[in-house]
Amino acid sequence: MIFLLRIVAIAIFAVFMFVFGCGYCLFSPRNPKHVYTLGRLFSKMTRILGVKLEVRHAAGVNDSGAKVYVANHQNNYDLFTVSGAIMPKTVTVGKKSLVWMPLFGQFYWLTGNILIDRANRSKAAGTIGQIVSKIKEQKVSVWMFPEGTRSRGRGLLPFKTGAFHAAIGAEVPVVPIVCSSTDKIKLNRWNNGVVIVEIMPPVSTEGLTREDVRELLKTCRDMMKEKLIELDAEVATRTGK
Repeated sequence: MIFLLRIVAIAIFAVFMFVFGCGYCLFSPRNPKHVYTLGRLFSKMTRILGVKLEVRHAAGVNDSGAKVYVANHQNNYDLFTVSGAIMPKTVTVGKKSLVWMPLFGQFYWLTGNILIDRANRSKAAGTIGQIVSKIKEQKVSVWMFPEGTRSRGRGLLPFKTGAFHAAIGAEVPVVPIVCSSTDKIKLNRWNNGVVIVEIMPPVSTEGLTREDVRELLKTCRDMMKEKLIELDAEVATRTGK
């Protein structure tokens, strides 16, 4: 019964948000402020999922200036969990195919996010240049999932280099974001415990070049892997599991 009620609630909320979101964005199409506003609204849905969401901010994260945010990518619950960590004037980067998804695709495009074609390596490379230009010209931050695909309970997957090329090219810091594991969330369970999303301290790219991309990637991934273990341990202790 809980499962059915949640499915209905999520469906109603999603349709309302996509329709309302598209209408809202039409007043100022592709304005970066929409991602922050609507992302925070989506994070409120965690209450319906029986999740207590905690978002933590490290010192320096709220400082002005563009950044490249990199977060772990787990499953469809990311739409409701890590969205609570989206900072003002931030856009995300997603697959070009998303635009064809009914309601969500149009909503995603109207909010000002960047769409890339991962099937075409030359276009994807060109998009990194577009991301760099967007950061420099519009002074926006960019949110990316460096794993490139959902991990679905497999821990932190290998990272792709795109986000780190973009950060070095735009000469902005990388800010790792880690969400504790959500693969144990069950729609038929009333209480799904705590999910912690932590925005970590910025990692400087000052003085780095293309040759430093792999080292920057490794530094950020090591930080995130260690933090994921730490957050999962805290959640287990607090929930008695």
